[in-house]
Amino acid sequence: MAALSKVAAALESYRGRDRLIRTLGYCCQLVGGILVERCPTQSEVGTRLLAVSAQLSHCRTVLRLFDDLAMFVYTKQYGLGPEEEDVFVRWVSVLGNMADQLYYPCEHLAWAADAKVLRVDSARWWTLSTTLWGLSLLLGVARALWTVQRLRRRLRSPTAFTSRLPRSKRRAMEAQMRSEALTALSNLADLANAVHWLPPGVLWAGRFPPWLVGLMGTISSLLSVYQAARAGGQADAASP
Repeated sequence: MAALSKVAAALESYRGRDRLIRTLGYCCQLVGGILVERCPTQSEVGTRLLAVSAQLSHCRTVLRLFDDLAMFVYTKQYGLGPEEEDVFVRWVSVLGNMADQLYYPCEHLAWAADAKVLRVDSARWWTLSTTLWGLSLLLGVARALWTVQRLRRRLRSPTAFTSRLPRSKRRAMEAQMRSEALTALSNLADLANAVHWLPPGVLWAGRFPPWLVGLMGTISSLLSVYQAARAGGQADAASP
């Protein structure tokens, strides 16, 4: 019952619901793609799963129509990152926020064009939104790997400061290293798909079969769910 309660509580939040929809969508694409490609007798089931995946993806696109304001508030609050100690992390974060902020209106225009609300070329706006998403992911990978290296150097430094670090502080730094490593892996999986969705001729664009897109998305989604669950567990443990 406790587990069900936590799942229900997660589904009450927008982020929790989005993680579930994303995970289900990519899982359907993974299984459906495998059935269509590898199991001819089950190709009809695979086709239906791919249709479900497409609808769940469309659902997330529609829900993101309302994300601009939240992203703007976050970008404004972060600003130029004056509280960030590391200069590299600060500017990579600022550039990532800019890419995320521009991503939403570009995707909205692409959606509106596909829905025949606006008479514009949807392919151009989908390409631009995917490029911005890929840039944000790439910056996220760079930030995560840089943070891992910085924390590792602090932990392995022979200086007196490091040697006097409390055990709790060391554990917190090690936990942050693991979290950043998982973030980098999740972003790399999404980045592989982002490149796939770019116009043909860009690296491996257009070369992924549906099951591989589903696999990359499933890996990223499960890592995101795991990190969210872990963060929630730590918050519960820290609460009085």
